Amino acid sequence: MAQLNVGSEIGQLRRVMVHRPELALRRLTPSNCKDLLFDDVLRVESAGKEHDAFQKVLTDNGVEVLQLHTLLAETLAISEAKQWIMERQFTAWRYGPPLQKEVLSCLNDMTLDNMAFHLIGGMTVSELGHYPHSLTMNTLKETDFVIDPIPNHLFTRDTSCWIYGGVSMNPMAKIARRRETVHLRAIYKFHPKFKNADFITYYGDKDVNYDHATIEGGDVLVIGKGAVLIGLSERTSPQGVENLAQALLKTGQAKKIIAVQLPKDRSCMHLDTVFTHMTHDCFSCYQGVNLDTSPCYEIRLGDDELVVAERIKSGLFETLANTLEVDNLRMIPTGGDVFEAEREQWNDANNVLAISPGKVIGYERNVHTLENMEKAGIEVLTIPGEDLGRGRGGARCMSCPIQRDGI
Repeated sequence: MAQLNVGSEIGQLRRVMVHRPELALRRLTPSNCKDLLFDDVLRVESAGKEHDAFQKVLTDNGVEVLQLHTLLAETLAISEAKQWIMERQFTAWRYGPPLQKEVLSCLNDMTLDNMAFHLIGGMTVSELGHYPHSLTMNTLKETDFVIDPIPNHLFTRDTSCWIYGGVSMNPMAKIARRRETVHLRAIYKFHPKFKNADFITYYGDKDVNYDHATIEGGDVLVIGKGAVLIGLSERTSPQGVENLAQALLKTGQAKKIIAVQLPKDRSCMHLDTVFTHMTHDCFSCYQGVNLDTSPCYEIRLGDDELVVAERIKSGLFETLANTLEVDNLRMIPTGGDVFEAEREQWNDANNVLAISPGKVIGYERNVHTLENMEKAGIEVLTIPGEDLGRGRGGARCMSCPIQRDGI
C-alpha cells in the first residue's frame, strides 16, 4: 500500500474509506432514531443505491474505494484482532457474565462477514435466542438489542481522520458512536493494509476514558501547507483540540493549527456542514454562520511544550488567506434566498468532497448552491441524496480520505 498521507482538502484524492448502508440503518425506527442520532428514518434500499452512485463517481475519477465492512471482516480473520475487538466491546460489565458468554459464543459461530455485519448492524434478543440463566436476558424484550446497531458508521469521516502523515482515532462525543472507534482502531492496528505502513498515531488509541476530550473528523480540515483548521462544535471540545494539537505540533506534522468556535447547534453539527475547501482560494460557506467574526485561535507549543491558544484578531478569512498564500479568499454562499439557503444548508449543500482542485462531489438536490459553485468555476459532480441526505451528512461526511495529495 502506498504511503498513507492526507496533505490537503483539495489535492488529488487517491484512496478513501466508505461504508455502504446496510443492517444498521434498517434498525432505525421513529422511536429509536433520535437515540441513534438520526433525525429521520431512511429508506435503506434507496440510500444504498444512492451510495453506490457516490462510489461510482469516486472510482470513475480514479479514487480507490475501501469498504469499512470488508476491512472489518478481514481484520476479524486475524485471531489476535478478533480477541482484541471482543475484549473491548463484550465485557461482563456490559452484559453480566452469563450473557457475555452467550453473546461471544453466538458471534464466534458466525462467518467473519456475518460477524462484521452484526457488529455494525446490531443483534436483537430474538436473533440471539433465549438464554434463561441470564438475569440480564430475563429483563429484556425480544426486540431489545443485545448488540446496539451503529448506523453512524455511514459517516466514516468522523471516527478517524488522517492529517498529513498520521491519523487520529477519535474519542466520540456521543455514546451511540463510541464503538465505531474500536473498529477503526482494530483495522489500523491489525489489518495488513495498515499494520506495516509508516504512519503516526496522534490521538485516541489508548484504552482510557477520554472524558471531555472529544473530537470528530467533520470538524477537522487539513488546509494544506502544514496548516490544520479545527471547529469547536457540539461534538469537538476544546480539550480534544488541545490534545490533538499537541500531538500534531510535537511530531512536526503540522506547523499551524487554527481553532474556530461554532454555534452549538444541530444544523451546524460540524465545521464541514457550513464550510469546506473547494480549490486553492475558494470555500463553500453558509452565511447563516458568520465564521469570520467567530472567535478563532492559533494554537502553538509554548516553551514547556504545552499548547498555548492565542486569540486571532484579524479574523478567520484573512488568516486562511495568509496561510494559503493567496491575496483573497472567495467564499461561495449557500444558494437562494434566506429560506432556501437555510434549507439547502440543512440538506448538506456545503458538505462537498473535493476530489481534485476545483472538482467536488455534492447532492444534486441543492440546486441553488450548485449554481453558485458552477458560476465560480467549480465543477460539481452530482449524486442523488433524497435518502442519504436525510441522515444529515453529505459527500465529505461519508468519506474518510486515507491518501490525498498536498497543495
